[in-house]
Amino acid sequence: MEEMILEKDALAIAKESFENFLATHDVKYIAEDVVYKNMSTGEVYNSKEEVGAMLNFMYHVAFDAKAEITNTIITEKKAMFEGNFKGKHIGEIAGVPATNKEVNIPLCVCYDLEDGLIKNGRIYFLGEVLLKQLS
Repeated sequence: MEEMILEKDALAIAKESFENFLATHDVKYIAEDVVYKNMSTGEVYNSKEEVGAMLNFMYHVAFDAKAEITNTIITEKKAMFEGNFKGKHIGEIAGVPATNKEVNIPLCVCYDLEDGLIKNGRIYFLGEVLLKQLS
């Protein structure tokens, strides 16, 4: 019986931490030795600071945007969300100067969790859809 309680506690911690991360993008929910990979471009971010800078750039520098989440799956060791990256293009990205156009890009991110923190992230972002919307 004690094992079940511990598993439920681990799931509750993972769920609370992950949901808080999705709501805030606060790097306190990310492990120190995190690895994020953009599966479309191959770019890799190897620390809390790099992930935080990437998220800030995407959501506040290149775009004034948010992730509208449509689906989530959370276990004590894995999490995933699917949704859309929606916002206004306000700064240069991929050599494209700000257009002030609205974008709506399908987005899915898969995570490995450890002790309730994000240890690995794999970003599935359709860059070609983004560039088409900006043109």
